[in-house]
Amino acid sequence: MQRSEKLSQDLQEFRARYGLVADLKQVAGVLSWDQQTYMPARSAAARGQQTATLMSLLHTKLTDRDYGQLLERLQDNADGLTAVQAAEVREAKREYDLHTKLPASLVEELGRSQAEGQQIWVEARQNNDFSKYLPALQRTISLMRQQADHLGYEDHPYDALHDQYEPGSTAAQVKAVFGPLRDATTRLLDKIRNSSVRSSDSLLHGHWPAAAQEKFGSDIAARFGFDFSRGRLDPTVHPFAVGIGNSDVRITTRYDEKFVSSALFSILHEAGHGIYEQGIPDGLQRTAVGDSVSLAVHESQSRMWENLIGRSDVFWQYAWPQFSEHFPEALKGVDRAEFHRAINHVEPSLIRVEADEVTYNLHIMIRFELELALLEGSLDPSDLPQAWNGLYRDYLGITPENDSVGCLQDVHWSAGLVGYFPTYSLGNLMSVQLLDAHRAVNPELDSQILHGDFSQLLGWLRSNVHGHGSILSPDELVRAATGRSLEAAPYVSYLNRKYGELYGFTPEGDN
Repeated sequence: MQRSEKLSQDLQEFRARYGLVADLKQVAGVLSWDQQTYMPARSAAARGQQTATLMSLLHTKLTDRDYGQLLERLQDNADGLTAVQAAEVREAKREYDLHTKLPASLVEELGRSQAEGQQIWVEARQNNDFSKYLPALQRTISLMRQQADHLGYEDHPYDALHDQYEPGSTAAQVKAVFGPLRDATTRLLDKIRNSSVRSSDSLLHGHWPAAAQEKFGSDIAARFGFDFSRGRLDPTVHPFAVGIGNSDVRITTRYDEKFVSSALFSILHEAGHGIYEQGIPDGLQRTAVGDSVSLAVHESQSRMWENLIGRSDVFWQYAWPQFSEHFPEALKGVDRAEFHRAINHVEPSLIRVEADEVTYNLHIMIRFELELALLEGSLDPSDLPQAWNGLYRDYLGITPENDSVGCLQDVHWSAGLVGYFPTYSLGNLMSVQLLDAHRAVNPELDSQILHGDFSQLLGWLRSNVHGHGSILSPDELVRAATGRSLEAAPYVSYLNRKYGELYGFTPEGDN
């Protein structure tokens, strides 16, 4: 058999094998979505077993010795592969190497712990009962340490976990970014606190009918580019998005009829995630590069639509008439400029997902430090509430009144997502750098937004971000789209310009 014919057969077998893996992952996504939306409360144990079985099956497929040998043959003949084919093999081999380091028993236990832990977390959060959640947290941390040990790391167990969400990124690199970002945020927050301009978000509190929130949010998500013929919006405890292929993308939100920002901006945020998932090309579906490249890149999309577009003055010049029609009573006597100031009001707060742009990254830094301490063992899980409250006092000058708005507010740790949180802040930095690159080739963007036209921005994102799937590494993607690697400076400049104008002070670096 000729070498080219053998290579073609190997590629065909590889894609068939990976297609099955992709199908199993999507089934897991459906189960997870159902659990966090409509699954009966007493189904947690059964769903835990179902998830454990599915994860064990997926692990078996990903660690099959014949499959590993197939990947090695393809890598040995990489000179005969196209760039996309080589990327498929690279990503599949990376995944294979990760899974072969984990024993099947640990994978099954992780699946069961995640499914059961999420249901326990929901009940503990609703009842403000950290003691109920503590055993699940202890179990999670123990399993995360085991996972890190099996995966291997050079400097810190966190690196092995964080790398799964942001390939190539380490705790040391995150610290190097967070240090200057923390300093710049602190200086900016001090300027806002000392400003003579006073703002408030009080007008966002009132009576905002959930049905109207859903209608307006859905309309804007569709206007941005979220295709509801390939997606849906549902209520949940903690907003999230899940892509079950590009033809089935499900986003969620949490409605609060007393506070409009909660659902409004979470819909825009999750729509950003969903638009990314829907933008991964058909030709990459069921392949090893048919997914997003990293969570920071994913977050750059959600934060771009939520904040850079959704909180901009030019967007509200466009959206204000429609918004006013949906909420005539709540907005009686309120003008657009007043509303724009309210949605950009800066004030340290307890809830991460409702934090303003200036203080948001401080919430992430707190979680990052706690994750490191929990993994190191310098923080016992039973002491998490006290440690959490202490960091909120130090970083934001406020103290949670209970654990439901404190250490129980996020779903991540109950789902075993340790190492995930830094990607939010990395995504913030990336969002500005990407949008700046788009503005450089489309200086008419503000005029387009003013007329509700987001097509050129969406098209640019399709070409420069979504269309790559995971063919490029995160750094390669950012450099290809913007001409340089990820930097904090553009994001810091954006915050200083925007909030300098809102609060009446000169941004850093300006005369």
